[in-house]
Amino acid sequence: MKKRNIYLENTPLDEAEHKYFGRLKELGALKLPAGELVAVDDALGRITAEPVFARISSPHYHASAMDGMAVKAEDTFKAMETAPLALKIGVKAFPVDTGDPLPFGCNAVIMVEQVHFLSDDEIEIVAAAAPWQHVRPLGEDVVTTEMIVPANHGLRPMDIGGILAGGVTGIPVRPLPTVSVLPTGTELVEPGSELKPGDIIEYNSRIIGGLVEEWGGKAVRYAITADDYDLLKERIQNAVSTSDIVVINAGSSAGSEDFTSSIIGELGEIIVHGVAIKPGKPVVLGIIDGKPVLGIPGYPVSAILNCELFLKPLLEAKSGLCLPARQAMPAALSRKLVSPQGVDEFVRVKLGRVGEKTIATPISRGAGVLTSLIRADGILKVPKFLEGFEAGAEIEVELLRDRREIDDTTVIIGSHDVSIDILGNYLRQMHPGRSLSSAHVGSLGGLLALRRGEAHLTGVHLLDEETGEYNISYVEKLLPGMRVVIVNLLYRQQGFIVPRGNPRGVRTFVDLARPNMKFVNRQKGAGTRLLLDHYLRKEDIDPALVEGYEREEYTHMAVAAAVAGGSADVGLGILAAANALNLHFHPVTEERFDLVIPEVYWETPYISSLLDVLANSEFRRSVEKLGGYSMRTTGQVVYRTPDTAGGQ
Repeated sequence: MKKRNIYLENTPLDEAEHKYFGRLKELGALKLPAGELVAVDDALGRITAEPVFARISSPHYHASAMDGMAVKAEDTFKAMETAPLALKIGVKAFPVDTGDPLPFGCNAVIMVEQVHFLSDDEIEIVAAAAPWQHVRPLGEDVVTTEMIVPANHGLRPMDIGGILAGGVTGIPVRPLPTVSVLPTGTELVEPGSELKPGDIIEYNSRIIGGLVEEWGGKAVRYAITADDYDLLKERIQNAVSTSDIVVINAGSSAGSEDFTSSIIGELGEIIVHGVAIKPGKPVVLGIIDGKPVLGIPGYPVSAILNCELFLKPLLEAKSGLCLPARQAMPAALSRKLVSPQGVDEFVRVKLGRVGEKTIATPISRGAGVLTSLIRADGILKVPKFLEGFEAGAEIEVELLRDRREIDDTTVIIGSHDVSIDILGNYLRQMHPGRSLSSAHVGSLGGLLALRRGEAHLTGVHLLDEETGEYNISYVEKLLPGMRVVIVNLLYRQQGFIVPRGNPRGVRTFVDLARPNMKFVNRQKGAGTRLLLDHYLRKEDIDPALVEGYEREEYTHMAVAAAVAGGSADVGLGILAAANALNLHFHPVTEERFDLVIPEVYWETPYISSLLDVLANSEFRRSVEKLGGYSMRTTGQVVYRTPDTAGGQ
């Protein structure tokens, strides 16, 4: 068995960048390669290796800029409104169309609209023509030998046109840096394979390859390499010999089958192994035969971050391309964010403009949660010398989306329901350019977010145990002085989510306290958790007797996934989540799920666009198809702050 890897270092990010790129420069590994000649028609997006000079002038003759009559300006100087001047066609005046060469001796063009035809062979004008009026002189655009574009210039469509106009049909450009991408791991299978427990679909290489293409390189994807030291070594050697940069995905950590660092060390040198970043710590920065070789973790978010930090600068250096930096904008953090000191953490956030503030809400920080990057609007960097930020802190976010799209985003923070994703989808379809940003903090957390001015609306399903009414008493208690409108989103079935066939026979809340009954709960403040607590009190059950009561998930789908994965026997959730994962559902109660909207936003596009969706019959049918939903009062106002209540 090969020797198990260990972290060689836990190098700070800035130090790792300095050491690695400094060593590559010492070895001359970042020198720009000589150019290769390509046809101008095929050069869009490429980087020029040399300046491009015009071989001809453009235009290469004096050209008419208008339809009309070409003349010698001096022959027209006597023309006036009070004394029109007659000119013979073919003698003193010559018909021309736009782009025609000027006849010999002519130096001006009179627009056809300013010409009066006296006969077929004679015209009359009432104003003199200035020399070179309505004429594109030779070389107006570019003159022979003039530089059209410099070296290391990214070629745009207008550059292609200018180069061709200058008589150039072939130009030297930088070769596209070739990046070999090696996915590794015995557990990996190709997309579309029949899956068995332990299989992982290999998609990281497609992500990395896409990033390479986006950043101006050419990706070469290798077949999946099993955890075989000698086979992996052979493929790395081949990749190094045929490409400019090698990226090995997975096997960079300290597991018994993580061979990447050992092989890089055997074939070349390791500059850094382990960088103080989160996610993406176990990255390997190496060099083999003078070429950069990166070993990056298998978790997709870690892989993408490592590519942005280390692969992107390599491609810029090897291609001569200077990629534009992402925009950044200030924002206020919607909730407290705790981060480990000593590492630079990169946190994904959702963004939305609420009043005068842009609100940033952290989303999943798991290194394996690729969908968090799909949903993210921006990235917040927490520097290594901080332990995080307090709620409301002013921060700077690097944008993953256009700023205008963020300004047109409706922010909903509160309870989770699958229908909210469908709501967001229909919003995009019915109102292109508008989007929905949702963060799941529970019903109580959502009302508090409204109180802090961090959301346009919240989703709630809070049962008042004394009255049996939903939501209104909580709104009046937690949002004193705030005028709000409560709109019904839907009614839904809450119940026990259990495996198919309900093997443990779960039917009542008493069953949750049975020995070895593994339960999965929702987070504190979630309406579903409050519903659970209500029934436990009703049945006089001590929560301490429920194994897993302290295990918290933030969505109904996460609860269902825990049951489907076998780590829990039962969870309390909605029928739609159970149906999505082919689980059994035992109903407990129907509850009302409402949207609480501050009146100040009621007539704004943030809300009016959502109300359009709620009124749409296709949206309602799409939700009802999920199972366990009733849309009988969807979109109806169920409460509005009385006029006597005052407020904002």
